[in-house]
Amino acid sequence: MKVTALWRHPLKSHGREALTRVTLNEGQSMPYDRLWAVAHDAAKADGSEWAACQNFSRGAKSPSLMAITATLDEETETLTLRHPDQSDLTVQPDVDPDALLEWVSKLANSSRAMPARILRLDGRSFTDTPFPSISLCNRATHAAVETLTNTPLQADRWRGNIWFEGAPAWSEFDWIGREANLGTVRLKIEERITRCLATTVNTDTGVRDVDTLKALNTLGHQDFGIYARVIETGQVAVGDQLELV
Repeated sequence: MKVTALWRHPLKSHGREALTRVTLNEGQSMPYDRLWAVAHDAAKADGSEWAACQNFSRGAKSPSLMAITATLDEETETLTLRHPDQSDLTVQPDVDPDALLEWVSKLANSSRAMPARILRLDGRSFTDTPFPSISLCNRATHAAVETLTNTPLQADRWRGNIWFEGAPAWSEFDWIGREANLGTVRLKIEERITRCLATTVNTDTGVRDVDTLKALNTLGHQDFGIYARVIETGQVAVGDQLELV
C-alpha cells in the first residue's frame, strides 16, 4: 500500500493544509494538527486538557466552515485562512485571537453556540478522540462511498490525516488491534471513525449537498476511516509504503 496524501488541520474544523512530508512523534498527534480550536460560548473547555468536540465550533453545526483552507508558517505560527465567501485572514492565533474570532464568527451558524475563545493544546492536540490520534483513510473506500451516493465526492469531507491506496474498500476495518509501518513510523490501529454531518458538506461551497451518512448506514454503520496511535517516532512522506505487521 502507498501513501497518497498527508493533511493537517491547524485550527480544528477550520481549514485544511496539504503536506508532502511530516515527522510523527510517539504518543502525539500529527504536529500542528488541531493544535488550536475554537471553543463556543457554551463550552466547558478551558484549554488545560483535552475536551470533546461538542465544546467547539465545527462543520457538523456550521457547514460553511468546511470550505476553509489553511496555510501555517510553523516558524512564526502564523495561520492564513481562506474561504470563498470572505477575504483571507493572516493571523497569529496566540497573539491576536480576537481577529481570528471575528473572522470565523462570520461563517458560524448564528442559531448555534457562537465562537468565544481560541484554545491551544500542545502535543496531543484537540483530536476527536480522547487519545492523541492519527486518522487514516482508504482511497478505495472513498470510491465505494461515491458509488453508494452515485456522485463524485471531495476527499476533504473526511478530514483525514493520511490517505493511502492499494487496499480493498473497507478492508481497513479488519486492521483494528494490529500494528503498521508507515514510512519509518510505527502505528497501532485503534478503532473505526464514526462520522457526523460534517461529511455531508461540499468542501468547495460549504453547503450540505450529499447525504453521506444515509449512504454509510445502508451498510449497517456510519463509519469511514480508522484512528491510530503513533508508537514509534519516524517520518512519512507522500509515496511511502504502508505495511501491516
